[in-house]
Amino acid sequence: MSDEGHTAPSGPGAPAEPPRGIDLARAALTQARAQARTRHDHRQDQAQARRGLKRSGSGPDDRDPQPLRQIIGRLVTERGWQTPAAVHGVLQRWPEIVGPAMAANCRPERFEDGELVVRAESDNYATHVRWLAPKLLARLNQELGDGTVTFIRVLGPAQERRRGQWRAQP
Repeated sequence: MSDEGHTAPSGPGAPAEPPRGIDLARAALTQARAQARTRHDHRQDQAQARRGLKRSGSGPDDRDPQPLRQIIGRLVTERGWQTPAAVHGVLQRWPEIVGPAMAANCRPERFEDGELVVRAESDNYATHVRWLAPKLLARLNQELGDGTVTFIRVLGPAQERRRGQWRAQP
């Protein structure tokens, strides 16, 4: 019995022969295409990553120089400083709000938790500011937004009061 006329069994359990000729060329071509597809996908990923960096073009971009007012506005918004910044802006315009005569004799000292503390130069002006407090409160809330200032505390002169010789003994 000779093996010359005998062919290798073919089927699911049969050992596979290495491809030859045209089959070898097809296998090499399929492998090359798969590698090219992988390289192409990798290059696309890199290109998309580069596009994510946003190169500046002819249109406006976040990386272009920005006006300082816009940058400060964004910072104030991000930090939640809208109310303190607005109050500070209004207090800088204090003479416009209360008038030059009143501004010359009383000044805002601080603003905390809706309470504005105003210091007057004399008791007379302190009384006058207390009398005008409802109108002043309405004007400030008109400038700042309703409910920003809830109370105005008026303090008299900052100097220490001296007691004269005619005081009552305890």
